[in-house]
Amino acid sequence: MPNATLLKFLALLTISNVFMNLAWYGHLKFKGSPLWIAIVASWGLAFFEYCFMVPGNRIGSSVMTLSQMKILQECITLAVFSVVAWLVFGEQMKWNTVASYLCLVAAVGFAFWGRR
Repeated sequence: MPNATLLKFLALLTISNVFMNLAWYGHLKFKGSPLWIAIVASWGLAFFEYCFMVPGNRIGSSVMTLSQMKILQECITLAVFSVVAWLVFGEQMKWNTVASYLCLVAAVGFAFWGRR
């Protein structure tokens, strides 16, 4: 797998996940705001998520299967979520969360097992 292609894929998916995690959870910092504002703001953030996700998936599909891209996507989503949960919400990671993330990292290994 070409390294530059993989790095572009990972970078674009990481950026897209920052936007998506903020769209999914950022409104929880503003629970006093009307629900419609949270929905519109989340949709606005999701637009930018797609601006990075779509090209990232197109790039990634040139060197990976859909299943491989999806399992990497899930790991990236959880990594970005962990940072957002910590920086934005002050949530500390617990041992069982780390253990479950390590299981997903193992899933990435299985997804790429035997790939040349």
